[in-house]
Amino acid sequence: MGLGRTRAVGLRGVRGYLVRVEAHVSSGLPGFSISGLGDSAIGQSANRIKAAASLVEEMPVSQRRVIINLSPAGERKVGTAFDLAIFVAVAAAMGKIPAEVVRSVVHIGEVGLDGTVRPVPGVLPLVHAAAQSGARHVVVPVANAAEARLVAGIHVHPAAEVTELVRRYEALKKGRPTEEVVVPESPAVLEEEVRDLCDVVGQAEAKLALEIAAAGGHHLLLAGPPGAGKTMLAERLPGILPPLDATESMEVTAIHSVVGGFHDGDSGAARLITRPPFVAPHHGASQAAVIGGGSGRIQPGAITRAHHGVLFLDETPEFDKHVLQALRTPLERGIVAIARAHDHVVFPSRFQLVLAANPCPCGHGWGKGLDCTCTPMARRAYFGKISGPLLDRVDLQVHVQPPGLSMVGQPPGERSAAVAARVAESRAVQQARWAPHLPGRALNADVPGSMMREGRWRLPASVTARLDRALESGTISLRGYDRTLRCAWTVGDLAGLQRPGGDQVELALSLRRQAVAAA
Repeated sequence: MGLGRTRAVGLRGVRGYLVRVEAHVSSGLPGFSISGLGDSAIGQSANRIKAAASLVEEMPVSQRRVIINLSPAGERKVGTAFDLAIFVAVAAAMGKIPAEVVRSVVHIGEVGLDGTVRPVPGVLPLVHAAAQSGARHVVVPVANAAEARLVAGIHVHPAAEVTELVRRYEALKKGRPTEEVVVPESPAVLEEEVRDLCDVVGQAEAKLALEIAAAGGHHLLLAGPPGAGKTMLAERLPGILPPLDATESMEVTAIHSVVGGFHDGDSGAARLITRPPFVAPHHGASQAAVIGGGSGRIQPGAITRAHHGVLFLDETPEFDKHVLQALRTPLERGIVAIARAHDHVVFPSRFQLVLAANPCPCGHGWGKGLDCTCTPMARRAYFGKISGPLLDRVDLQVHVQPPGLSMVGQPPGERSAAVAARVAESRAVQQARWAPHLPGRALNADVPGSMMREGRWRLPASVTARLDRALESGTISLRGYDRTLRCAWTVGDLAGLQRPGGDQVELALSLRRQAVAAA
């Protein structure tokens, strides 16, 4: 009996950190205690480890005094992914497996009562953190092996049962060859169908706004009666956005791994997400579901799942006002910080917001509104649920008119591929312009307002005359002024101009207050 050590990985938000697992086994009064600020799932790990250890010869854990420490002991740890590391540390302390070998190996997985090693969520960020910490070997459940192998620079060893893992370590100790567990071949992963923009009938102005939003990374509001095509337009935004680069792809895939939406059951199917995600929560979603949080374990919300993608809020006025108000800070900072009495977690949330709203509760309050059954007070209160500070952060606000009979039977409009090519070209121009001045992603929507209002990037007064008058009269705020300038630069980029002119500023300004004026 003695001391055994190995490694595990814990999650802090969607990022992993290395955990040293120590096990001290001695004779005396039998017991099994785990220290290191673990949650209830870790506390119950003792029962799973003792049941699994009873299947291994000469490993009477139930008759020994076992003390487990998870270091750093002051960092809160959650989940069942520590089970396998605790089992291996105990086995090393009891001399069943070579302590000097497992000390540097990272073990991830849940252990069942029958000794099976079961999959856990979040394996991709866990293995990625292990690789960044210098680990070269990691043992994971068979069902998580394909996901773990997406991380470069680390050897992944699948494990199906703890008894089989012990036999492999014993063979390694004696210098015998070991055989890896065969991972079932992953089935072909079907690509998600991309919805094409040509399916939308008419709506030339709304399509233009969608293209501008995609090119510059701008937020968008689509307001109009039911059936006008607001949802169809929003669903086609990801199809005209450029694919994710390698860093963004790893970040997005890691987030979906943590929330359990990445791995396809036990099939072993795994691949990096290369397309911008599209997340559309129901209007009855709680603040914890949209922003993140929850009781006990803090989980990422819809805004984090939409990181580097699109967050679509259909029927926006039906959302709880506290949920909508909570979007303001993430829209500005690109992160969301969730604080608890004993925990503080920061999630990434750099997303593109698309709002859709009817003009009134009955949906018929557009045009002359002859069919509208709502009172003027009800109409003002309904659209007024989208607060002014939130609307001020939405760059493009477009009123979507219902398509008329003359549009039915017309040939299909422009396909998404053609629009996506212009968007990609525009983003390349923006990257070349702003990259020397801005770290990371350099889109027009990310440029500080002070940079556009001063120095070499300031537009002539003759170009911004109408915009200046709107600011002086209080029609728009200074934030709205800056966001209109950003949109004008995007319009100019799409037109192939070196700098936007008066027409581009006029168009950006007209697309900003259109929806509110119509409502």
